[in-house]
Amino acid sequence: MSEILEQMLAIAAEAAVVVKEVYDKPFSVQYKGPADPVTEADERANELICRRLAEAFPDIPVVAEESPEERWRSFRASDRIFFVDPVDGTREFVARNGEFVVMIGLVHGEQATHGVVHAPASGLAWAGVVGQGAFEVDDAGNRRPLHVGQREALEQASVVASRVHRSPLLGQALDLLAPERVVNLGSAGLKGVAVARGEADVYMAPERAGSLWDACAPDAIVRAAGGIYTDAYGRAIDYRAERVENDRGIVAANPTLHDRVVTRLRSLER
Repeated sequence: MSEILEQMLAIAAEAAVVVKEVYDKPFSVQYKGPADPVTEADERANELICRRLAEAFPDIPVVAEESPEERWRSFRASDRIFFVDPVDGTREFVARNGEFVVMIGLVHGEQATHGVVHAPASGLAWAGVVGQGAFEVDDAGNRRPLHVGQREALEQASVVASRVHRSPLLGQALDLLAPERVVNLGSAGLKGVAVARGEADVYMAPERAGSLWDACAPDAIVRAAGGIYTDAYGRAIDYRAERVENDRGIVAANPTLHDRVVTRLRSLER
């Protein structure tokens, strides 16, 4: 497996210790905007990850959620780019339900190629390199391979969707898909991982789906596990888009279900 991925895993594990340290004690919550909390865990993990990545890969820009935009504004000109979400699922972190992760993703050229998602609450991590495979790492360091599920019928599928972003459009989309089961889960990273593990068949968000740092790591892991990860229109995520916010949604699934989900979503008025 890639040396770069191993370094990303080590950095994410180090950041997860910091996040868990904050999680295990009383902490204060600030707000960057409406329903957009930030804690000491976000800030400390962001600083640690950015510093470690800069030391190891000084020529690769780091686009991180809690870093000032001026630090990464020129990233689009680079062939390789790191995207970092130090605590994906801060609202879940604040709610203390365990559904939050540290995420580091790497884009090379036009695609996410390497991804790491680490869950501080459970000690589990998931990682992958497109073309080389994906795997889960338990808290003892043991690794097992990941592969997306093989289910082909939407009517028998399980769909994982946002726990907190329950918009009318999401409800309409779920009605269109008519899956057997809908699982509500926090953290974009955990939703992507659920598909990569074969635990869920589809991850779907029909509209706004966070920002590029919410997509990069799970994008690489899902595709390394044999799946497809695109926006809700079936197009590859544009990691050099003019805006870092993703207002085009997400669909992640095995190839057969992915095509069927995207086809059904075309009838939505967006």
